[in-house]
Amino acid sequence: MKYKIKISLFLALMLGGMNPFQSKAQIADSIPGKMALAGERPDRIILHPGEDGETSIAVNWRTSSAVTESFLELAPATPGPGFEKEVKRFSASTSKFTTQKEDEPILTFNNHAAKVDQLTPGAGYLYRVGKPGLWSEWFQIQMPNSKEGFSILYYGDAQTNILSQWSRVYRESHLKAGRMDVTLHAGDLINRHNSDLEWGEWFKGGAFLHSSIPTLMSPGNHEFRNVKITEHWRAQFNLPSNGPAGVAELEETAYEVNYTDVKLISLDTEQIDESNEMLEVQKTWLRKILTENPKKWTFVFIHYPVYATKAERTNDKLLRDFRPIFEEFGVDMVLQGHDHAYARGQAKTMAGSEELDYKKGPVYVVSVAGPKMYDVKEQDWMVRKAFNTQLFQTIRINGDQLEYDSYMATGELYDSFVMTKKKGGNKIVNRIPATPEREGSREQ
Repeated sequence: MKYKIKISLFLALMLGGMNPFQSKAQIADSIPGKMALAGERPDRIILHPGEDGETSIAVNWRTSSAVTESFLELAPATPGPGFEKEVKRFSASTSKFTTQKEDEPILTFNNHAAKVDQLTPGAGYLYRVGKPGLWSEWFQIQMPNSKEGFSILYYGDAQTNILSQWSRVYRESHLKAGRMDVTLHAGDLINRHNSDLEWGEWFKGGAFLHSSIPTLMSPGNHEFRNVKITEHWRAQFNLPSNGPAGVAELEETAYEVNYTDVKLISLDTEQIDESNEMLEVQKTWLRKILTENPKKWTFVFIHYPVYATKAERTNDKLLRDFRPIFEEFGVDMVLQGHDHAYARGQAKTMAGSEELDYKKGPVYVVSVAGPKMYDVKEQDWMVRKAFNTQLFQTIRINGDQLEYDSYMATGELYDSFVMTKKKGGNKIVNRIPATPEREGSREQ
């Protein structure tokens, strides 16, 4: 009987287009829906802004472990192939990475990282990564110049069915919005923190867009296990390391990126939630960088919401310790995930009381890009909400004016407002479309 089983397995593998003499890892990887093994040519290429988002970039990519030396080449963009005469080469750092997920094949590959600074705001460049004979394609990028305008694409959680259902939202957002200056992800990019297959889906879902538009992400609870962030985070991303000085646990999770007129701040809300020490460290750091903040526009992007789409999901630590700082220093918007629903509104504590003014203070947004959905309950802070809806958001700044639009996965406008900088507080004019609100339940 056991020989018949082995022969049947052999035939099944052959008929399925699989080589039965492959290793277990190779066979598992060839199953439909699984990601390809790393090769000598770079993949999972992702572009980030540097600490100065107008003059620096940081790139990360992956190869097989056989590639121990890799480079980034950069040149000013030209209408034709003449840029090849002005190419500069930069050496990348290389680190070995071994996947850790128990129920997936254990794979080893190399990650490479390079940073380039002293670039020109507003200028176009081309870059590629790899080495002679094994280069990626050339990617065309545009450095921001926030004095002439600035644009953001913002997403809530991707988390589940990443390649099959999140990818359409990400791709539709770029088709709808055109070239943007930066994309922001509010955590839970994947579901299982160390699943290389899920991370592979996330990279494949974004494809060349990850390589062409600078991307920033704040970690969510699904990037953690036992208050330890996935090994993939720092290995496959190349985010700024300018957060709280000397705190290794917050490296590349709490950080800031600065432009001439704009400051973007990521806080590590999972560690705020789990550790009073990490709460106090980030609270002190946030107050310091906002005290010294000369920027016209300030955004905080985090995973756990200050105001949630259901009151029982509100994060008390963020509400108690961080909302007062956002209000004191005039943070313009707080962009959030976690709740798998949509809501947008304001709620500022009135001076000398615990009462809330629902027309003042930062604009809080909770959104979701992936297909995992939770209920939403109406609350006083909300101006617009949505249930069972995948969305993406564009934020466009021009001088003293900000235009915000939230779109459904189909590309149809769902929520909109204009914010104008005014002494004594921002002025907001709603431009909500006639689209009926996609109801959840009402808060009791």
